[in-house]
Amino acid sequence: MKRALAQALKLGIPLGIGAWLIYTQYHALSVSQRSELFDAFRVADLGWLVLSTVVGWFAHVSRGWRWRYLLAPLGYRPGFWDCYHAVMIGYFMNMFIPRAGEASRAVSLYRTERVPFEKGFGTVMAERVVDMGVLLGIALVAVALQAERLHLFRAQIARFKSEQGPAADEGFSWAWILLAAVSLLAVGGAYMVITRPALQARTKDLIRGFVQGLQTVLRTRSKGLFLMHTLFIWACYLGMFQLGFYCLPSMADVPFSGILAGFIAGAVGIILVQGGIGVYPAFVALIVGVYMAPPEGGGLLRPDALAMGWLLWATQTIMIIALGGLSLLLAALKKPALP
Repeated sequence: MKRALAQALKLGIPLGIGAWLIYTQYHALSVSQRSELFDAFRVADLGWLVLSTVVGWFAHVSRGWRWRYLLAPLGYRPGFWDCYHAVMIGYFMNMFIPRAGEASRAVSLYRTERVPFEKGFGTVMAERVVDMGVLLGIALVAVALQAERLHLFRAQIARFKSEQGPAADEGFSWAWILLAAVSLLAVGGAYMVITRPALQARTKDLIRGFVQGLQTVLRTRSKGLFLMHTLFIWACYLGMFQLGFYCLPSMADVPFSGILAGFIAGAVGIILVQGGIGVYPAFVALIVGVYMAPPEGGGLLRPDALAMGWLLWATQTIMIIALGGLSLLLAALKKPALP
């Protein structure tokens, strides 16, 4: 019962936040802005969105192939399609259960190739460290390109605070509540690990697997290919994002620095809320809007920029659900590998 309640909260809270954000964004638009939003959806060139989705899919294919380079030093040589399906299953599961994607990848590869869960999970986490480093590098480049526009970002933040009213500054800070909750979870988790030998052993196995996964990045004999796939993956992510802009005529004048800043904002939105629902479109619109004329009728978000964010989010989400669901089905139909 407790486990079911915890799973329901993990799913329900992010969805609730996303639904609230969607309502807030729509409610903040005037009648004319709502009409402009739906007009943007109607005139969108779906051909560019399809091309954007295909480029994004290439990144997932490359990720599946890259994973094999990390597993080789551990003595495992899984087939490409098993790695690819595991990657897509991980993305699929992350859409519905927070942080379940990494574990799902490892479980899938254990079932199809008998790669031990700890080793598979460790290499997945090592991938995350590498990818986070690349993302931080892109973010630094984006910040460097925005030097002359930092005052506009500050103006956007100031305008947002002013529209929240005086209660935003006088009320109790939610940051302290969040910090207290994280601290309690950390203390509770540490207590359970210390007092339960089985959980302690499991935690040690996971840490050992993670360390081994990090070592495989340095031990792999295909360092050049691993680096090439890493750069290709992130080039595809950026290409997918940029190609989506061509579907709306009003986005044509947004410079590459603005697209790069919007890309980082969208990535942050996906990290903050499960699947990025509600947050991804708002963050993209908020940042990209700095590079465009202010919205007619006031407000923070330009309707066409918000529509752009929703179109990008929708195409990515549909791809993950469709192809991830297909991979889940194909992996389930395959006979498990023998021990």
